[in-house]
Amino acid sequence: MALKIVRIYPKNRVLAWIEDRLPVLSFVSAHTVTYYAPKNFNIWYLFGALASVVLVNQLVTGIFLAMHFKPSAAEAFSSIEYIMRDVEWGWLIRYMHSTGASLFFIVIYLHMFRALLYGSFKRPRELVWILGMLIYLTLMAEAFLGYVLPWGQMSFWGAKVIISLFGAIPVVGSGLTEWIMGDYLPGDATLNRFFSLHVIALPLVLLLLVTVHILALHEVGSNNPDGIEIGDTLTPDGKPADGIPFHPYYSVEDLLSTAVFLLLAAFAIFFAPTMGGIFLEHDNFTEANPLVTPEHIKPVWYFTPFYAMLRVIPHKLSGVVVMFSAIAVLFALPWLDRSQVRSVRYRGLGYRVALGLFAMAFVVLGFIGAGASTGLIERAAGAAADINGIENWIGRVMVAIYFGFFAFVWIYTRFGLERTRPVPTRTTPHP
Repeated sequence: MALKIVRIYPKNRVLAWIEDRLPVLSFVSAHTVTYYAPKNFNIWYLFGALASVVLVNQLVTGIFLAMHFKPSAAEAFSSIEYIMRDVEWGWLIRYMHSTGASLFFIVIYLHMFRALLYGSFKRPRELVWILGMLIYLTLMAEAFLGYVLPWGQMSFWGAKVIISLFGAIPVVGSGLTEWIMGDYLPGDATLNRFFSLHVIALPLVLLLLVTVHILALHEVGSNNPDGIEIGDTLTPDGKPADGIPFHPYYSVEDLLSTAVFLLLAAFAIFFAPTMGGIFLEHDNFTEANPLVTPEHIKPVWYFTPFYAMLRVIPHKLSGVVVMFSAIAVLFALPWLDRSQVRSVRYRGLGYRVALGLFAMAFVVLGFIGAGASTGLIERAAGAAADINGIENWIGRVMVAIYFGFFAFVWIYTRFGLERTRPVPTRTTPHP
């Protein structure tokens, strides 16, 4: 249901003069007061708003951190120590930023899973899904660049291993690796370009994508747990019969959920900012040393499912292809799933089982990726690595389940094998 922007003229003459030339109030009203959202939203629909809250936190805290950070191999680590020990409230700002990164991915993963549950990627919201996936890719790049900046042991070796993966690309791999790092090893050039991208380029791209994502969503309207279009049933005055204005109903609800979320975030920041090494690895509190390799090189938890795919596949190039394909295949989901039913409430048993197995595989791969990195450094250096053990075989099964979900969904829906339940014409209240 397309938005209709109705001009609003305030009584104040100055504001009315501005509104006549730049309709800010009218635009805000069109996206809040006159934007109708389904009345049967449940808890799964809170995470989009929470992601916006964390984004603001990351931008604000990042600005203050950039004021004191020095992007050089000689001073980066000491500048972080200076922020933590000498800058007034610097420790709080740093932990708000580092914890905020993990919270960002928590709400994003839940937000994406909700889309899989209720078919929010299906027509007419394919572009909304594609923009969301671009936001996810940008977040991954932003998080990786930010992870390197503290210049601890895991920052240095993580950057070396991950960037060296581009060396697996035939012909151009070696030159591409040196071009990304700006040198033969991560150093001043790497830190300077990563800092520039992290604090300027990618935040601008992220803000643009988020804005377009919201505008695209409001153009086609929000999905709901029943997976039906509320614009199909209108009241005599032309408003959706199963919709309510976003403001004040959902805006107030979002304020309540934000308050609860911030309370939980505060507990993490004040009492467990490293979360036992999950949010911030212990090795990263030691300054980077190119001559000393950490016992276990592994990424932050939100990268571990894809990192596990790299670990459990012996061939370096094959592992890299599989890892990037795991992200790329998500872009194709709107065209792989041919079902006319959106919501998991009314979809066939096969889809529900497949989605459950997909979620399980992603979580298990995350645990495997968080373990010791068997042979990764050798593979990154181009040497042969012998990968054995039950963990690796479990990981390969999980990789097969991950990709099998997309193949199954295409076959299941393309050839009419799914037996769906009748979809109601009106929204139903959530129990």
